[in-house]
Amino acid sequence: MGGSSGFGFATVEKLARHGMNIAVLYREPSVAEKPILQKFSKIASENNVTILPHNINALAADAREKFIQGIKIEKHSVKLLLHSIARGNLKPLTGDDALSSEDIQFTSYAMSNSLLDWTRDLLKAELFHADARIIGLTSEGAHKYWDGYAAVSIAKASLESLAKYMAVEFASFGIKTNIIQAGITSTASLKMIPGSDELIAIGTKRNPMGRITQPDDVAKVVYLLCTDDAFWINGALIHADGGEHCR
Repeated sequence: MGGSSGFGFATVEKLARHGMNIAVLYREPSVAEKPILQKFSKIASENNVTILPHNINALAADAREKFIQGIKIEKHSVKLLLHSIARGNLKPLTGDDALSSEDIQFTSYAMSNSLLDWTRDLLKAELFHADARIIGLTSEGAHKYWDGYAAVSIAKASLESLAKYMAVEFASFGIKTNIIQAGITSTASLKMIPGSDELIAIGTKRNPMGRITQPDDVAKVVYLLCTDDAFWINGALIHADGGEHCR
């Protein structure tokens, strides 16, 4: 989910190179979708895999149900459920354009609670692989102040807590749930945050590796968590940031 750009798109590229067939969910206007579809087609052709693009609202219950029924009919199974949805409100807590309760609720559902709905519905439809992985994405902004990031911070903190409970309560179904905390990454989502240029500059300076995180750095960790050797990793928060969090 959220596979048309940033971490999601990088993961599509990485997993396709390792032979995984992928259903990509994203929300894009028609004018922006054509080049995305061309990229998916090229990736699929080069790696001899199937990539099924779904331009749907992954937060809508009816869209979720329609998608699940579609893959159930085609008898697919879900090895990885990656939650990379970046939709929310970037507003301060005070002032004329302050966050409303509805803003916080929408952001929390989009970037946290929707993962639970997708997991439960896929489980009910018996679509998970016997050794399935669920991965969510968080950021350092869940633990420290960034301008305008309150609603997203609340959502990310909620996602981290949710993942711990999912790791325990879905383990009996063979599902492993983990969270990746990426370092500062120059994605379209980051650039929407007030002061993003400063965040990038600070991240570059803090990072022991001398650069900020790239989407492919995170995609590689997603891939590693999908391998058989990662079977025993469950309920973890994994830093994919080159050591940025250490400073």
